[in-house]
Amino acid sequence: MNGSEERSSPAQGRPPQLASEDQLAWVALTLTPGLGPKRILKAAQALPGISQLFHLSLTELESLNFPAEAAQFLFTGKARIAAEQELLRVGEQGGAILTYEDPEYPGRLREIFDPPPVLWALGDLRLLSRPSIAIVGTRHPTPYGTGMAEILARDLASRRMVILSGMARGIDTAAHRGALAANGSTVAIWGTGIDVIYPKENKSLAENILTAGGAILSEYPLGTFPAPQNFPRRNRILSGISLGVLVVEAGENSGTRVTARCALEQNRDVYAVPGNVTTRNAWGPNTLIKQGAKLVATWEDVWEELPAQVRLQLEEEAGFASPAEDAASIVQELPLQDPEKIVLSALRHDEAVQLDELMEKLEPQLTSSEIFTALFELELANRIKQLPGKNYVRRM
Repeated sequence: MNGSEERSSPAQGRPPQLASEDQLAWVALTLTPGLGPKRILKAAQALPGISQLFHLSLTELESLNFPAEAAQFLFTGKARIAAEQELLRVGEQGGAILTYEDPEYPGRLREIFDPPPVLWALGDLRLLSRPSIAIVGTRHPTPYGTGMAEILARDLASRRMVILSGMARGIDTAAHRGALAANGSTVAIWGTGIDVIYPKENKSLAENILTAGGAILSEYPLGTFPAPQNFPRRNRILSGISLGVLVVEAGENSGTRVTARCALEQNRDVYAVPGNVTTRNAWGPNTLIKQGAKLVATWEDVWEELPAQVRLQLEEEAGFASPAEDAASIVQELPLQDPEKIVLSALRHDEAVQLDELMEKLEPQLTSSEIFTALFELELANRIKQLPGKNYVRRM
């Protein structure tokens, strides 16, 4: 996606068009040193039209509470030139720029305290207005955390929810992969420019997201590299666009706490997957649950908390009347593989089997990896159900 890499999929949802004066003005403000989101939006509200910016005197620019350096950058025309060059480069990348005034700009994001005035995007922009949930967590998950993130993302994506995450190592990556495995929609929100893949090993994941009809989003200009301060700021966008944030494993000092705090400040729902109290990655979700976050063991725990109109919309689109009726219509029952047959035969309808007990019982026949994979596939196929405490039962 950099100069020597393959061209990314073009942004969808709006026809190609020349930059308008308004768009140039928004980008010019965003590229001006010393201006943050709140100051830019306040200035935009003070002007009769945002493009009026290019016709203001130096004194008038300073009266908008712009620092002297920023006012000079705008008055001398440097900001406009930078905006024209940026828009040209975005077009060459096959991307798009959304400004705060654009109809495609996510409506929920406008509600937060400091929405980004400009968003850089690749892929399908229509996903930004669909019902979505952010799945976040540690970069160093346990197999349990990775598995839970993937299966929850797969289950929710198969029911037409858009899965948001930051494409970081660990839980984020698992969430995106889970959505892709369900042929669902996922959006990666980056703390870099949309032409700078981070981490580099997720290059193929980024390409798969776009190929599958997903999107990549950032508030940072092209060429922005992964500075540490970018990612906490990025997290307010993750929570701002979504209906809620689902935390899967996070340590005491994890950046995931920032996303959860943003969600609470933005009046978004917070969900958490409980973890083993003896592991450090369980500190974050378990603490959130103690503080009132909704405990999540299966996709139903998220589903039942969605606003009624959102559930009805998603159920109608997926072609089923209620989540309880989806087994026959949303997941085609496929023949079981041998590991899945073995795991299924070890589970009962009337009594839950704890994961450690199951693994000990099947140790002579299957590896732990095969058991985890089989459990994921069986749950996705609606053959089994996971209960709190990593307990499993067969569905009737």
